[in-house]
Amino acid sequence: MAPPTNEPGGRVEGGPASAVAGGGRETAALPAPVRAAMAVQQESSEILIGWIQLAVVVGFGSLYALSPKTFPPEAELHPIPWVLGAYTAFTVLRLYLAYRRRLAGWFLALSVVADVVLLLGTIWSFHVQYMQPAAFYLKAPTVLYLFIFIAIRTLRFEPRYVLLSGIAAALGWVGMVVYAVYLDGMDSPITRDYVQYLTTNAILIGAEFDKIVSILVVTAILAIAIVRARRLLTLAVRESLAARELSRFFARDVADRITDLDRTVELGRGEIREAAILYVDIRGFSGIATEISPDALLALLSEYQHVVVPLIQSHGGSIDKFLGDGIMATFGATRTGGTPQADALRAVDAVMDAVELWRRRRAADGQPAPLVGAAVAAGPVVFGAIGDDTRLEYTVIGAAVNLAAKLEKHTKAEAVRALTDRPTYERALSQGYDRGMAPEMREGRAVLGLETPVDLVVLAA
Repeated sequence: MAPPTNEPGGRVEGGPASAVAGGGRETAALPAPVRAAMAVQQESSEILIGWIQLAVVVGFGSLYALSPKTFPPEAELHPIPWVLGAYTAFTVLRLYLAYRRRLAGWFLALSVVADVVLLLGTIWSFHVQYMQPAAFYLKAPTVLYLFIFIAIRTLRFEPRYVLLSGIAAALGWVGMVVYAVYLDGMDSPITRDYVQYLTTNAILIGAEFDKIVSILVVTAILAIAIVRARRLLTLAVRESLAARELSRFFARDVADRITDLDRTVELGRGEIREAAILYVDIRGFSGIATEISPDALLALLSEYQHVVVPLIQSHGGSIDKFLGDGIMATFGATRTGGTPQADALRAVDAVMDAVELWRRRRAADGQPAPLVGAAVAAGPVVFGAIGDDTRLEYTVIGAAVNLAAKLEKHTKAEAVRALTDRPTYERALSQGYDRGMAPEMREGRAVLGLETPVDLVVLAA
């Protein structure tokens, strides 16, 4: 079961199927950009791990250097400085490779084992340096450093390295016990007397068993915790991506409402809002569709939407829906307050100017350059979810919606590009809207579908 290989650029290869061994399935289920981002974070974690290891070895070395030396003068061999020196060199090399993003999977596994081997080598050397039986090192508190080395592997957020570290530590300590019991030339008695164990070089097998069990249990707990955390992280990342994608299909405010766990989307519940409704539509789009190729038609539609949509959104509008070549946007429906009428009319001004430039550019290139009509109407609307349990849609319902749609169609009859009604225009003026010159008023106009005449305001002739 090989650990994964991290290469520059965040590419992750390999990995076991078992989630406990490394969370491979959860990671593989994520989109490539997310996997790359996680790989970058893991590389940063390796740098942090390297610095922690360096701090541990420097701290241990400093304590050794400053503490009084009580080993016998006749002791000729002093291996601890050599072991510490070797571990320091290995840690520096590992830190260098971490900064260079060149820590391959095999090297990570090697470094995990090296941590344990070098620490246990240091502990083993105590009985040589102090000229004591091997049982002497079994009581060294330095064994607690094993838990530090196991714990820092959690920073990488991969259970496999925690498991490898814990298993290596447990097996290493078993080897230390076996050496002390069977291989040491200076035999140490095995005892069941706890007092004798603490006060002499006697070996208490139960105490060593407790250390091994503690190492394995802590390792298992940390590995399980990381697996659970990875699953939660994977779920959170996927939901975050889903919410981000949702905002491409819905207005940001609507997407936030849908993904808000504290607010359930329910049918039959609506909110009354004072809102402005904007309709934008390409004139004669159906005729154009019969004259140009499908690719050219979609290119035309895409260009038009790329011109119009950002301008609507930049003025506070929310795209409610795309109606083929038509666009319905709301101002003030998805959130309360603000100046919806003024924002909507400013959006119309910006859209009409931009669309005219777009038309001229297309005409100069010999491409179809259709006229675009727009209309705004405002008033109380009901904002909420409609549909059934299998298919919901947030939208607005009200007289202003119908009026805006009818006014947009009526722009053709008035031979203008953009219209609004007088109440909407006057409300916009009270909200700070100022177009710089008085627009043309057309009073008492009959609009198809409306029973009473409407006073119109020409926003773009």
